[in-house]
Amino acid sequence: MVEFHNITLKTNGYTDIIDITDKVENIIKNSSLKNGIVNIFCPGSTGGITTIEYEPNLVKDIKEELENLFPYHKDYYHHLTWNDDNGSSHIRSALIKTSFTVPFKEKRLILGTWQQIIFLDFDTRGRNRELVITIIGE
Repeated sequence: MVEFHNITLKTNGYTDIIDITDKVENIIKNSSLKNGIVNIFCPGSTGGITTIEYEPNLVKDIKEELENLFPYHKDYYHHLTWNDDNGSSHIRSALIKTSFTVPFKEKRLILGTWQQIIFLDFDTRGRNRELVITIIGE
């Protein structure tokens, strides 16, 4: 069986990192499925989804290191195409990826002790984001 759900987020851009683990867990708990996999997908090409140990200093480290690798205020060729300023956002999204899949058993995510699911908004402005949650299971 397959179920579709959404998570709506208001973000600040510039590598805003949001823990969405509780939101995903609540969707699974309220679904009709007991065991399976859940996929979290961000439509668009300036967001990312992955897992980390969500704690303030690691969040700062991720933001800082991504800025070192792909600075926002660099002139990217992408800016010439659309006359915009988010070339770094697209590169970050391409490397982190826009979806993530996690198994669940007995309506509980199978994650490591310190592992949380995060959404990263790389765009250069705040946005309202709609994540698509697909649950496949029994």
